[in-house]
Amino acid sequence: MTATADDRLKAELLETALDAALRAGAFLRDGRPDDLGVAATKSSDVDVVTEMDIASEKLITGLLAERRPHDGVLGEEGADTEGTSGVQWVIDPLDGTVNYLYGLPAWAVSIAARKDGETLVGVVHAPMRGETCRAVLGQGAFVNDRPARVRPAPAFGLALVGTGFGYLAARRARQAEVVGRLIPQVRDIRRGGSAAIDLCDVATGRLDAYYERGLNPWDYAAGDLIAREAGALTGGRPGDPVSTGLTVAAPPGLFEPLQARLEELGAWHD
Repeated sequence: MTATADDRLKAELLETALDAALRAGAFLRDGRPDDLGVAATKSSDVDVVTEMDIASEKLITGLLAERRPHDGVLGEEGADTEGTSGVQWVIDPLDGTVNYLYGLPAWAVSIAARKDGETLVGVVHAPMRGETCRAVLGQGAFVNDRPARVRPAPAFGLALVGTGFGYLAARRARQAEVVGRLIPQVRDIRRGGSAAIDLCDVATGRLDAYYERGLNPWDYAAGDLIAREAGALTGGRPGDPVSTGLTVAAPPGLFEPLQARLEELGAWHD
């Protein structure tokens, strides 16, 4: 069967994303200095940008400029170009910065490519796990070379649910209130510190579900596609897509009651 132009584009985008993620991951893993410094803060004093975040983004954007110079780029550490090809790369050069800063293993490089607003390719590379999760729209999800699949939906009370917290104190306090009311109703709550990895953990069955308020597109773009291609439903508030307001991911049968409960708890507002 002859490959279509769409198939060829997806294949090229996947190859580029994998190469960029693997190179950036190796750089971050092997180049982490013992005296790693904080280059700046973003939303608050505890929201850090490390020297390595910035260097990783430069590595990725340099490769993209060489391979696909007409594409747009949206990156966490400031990359923002329009491009003329209709393709936009959405990159988090180091998701889980605080984990990385402290020497914890739950961090990843997240790279997605979207065209006309639709995500076509997603790659999340977690070097300390030795894992690369990837997905192409309509072609399924994989962890390394194995197919990724969500767990069948458990009863709500048996669900292991991942979440995260923002950097602003007032938002964290509100998120803690929501967790405090949710945790007696589910099996337990996990907080890993990397949204991209959490979404991949739903895709691979390590979490039954995940939700978080306050994510940015670079946090969820790749992981959202990977989770969906592994069989999860994703969204925000009922009827809304994933957004900065709220991100929810879970298999059918668990997604609906979790989303409804989060709506009742007001998880979508501070």
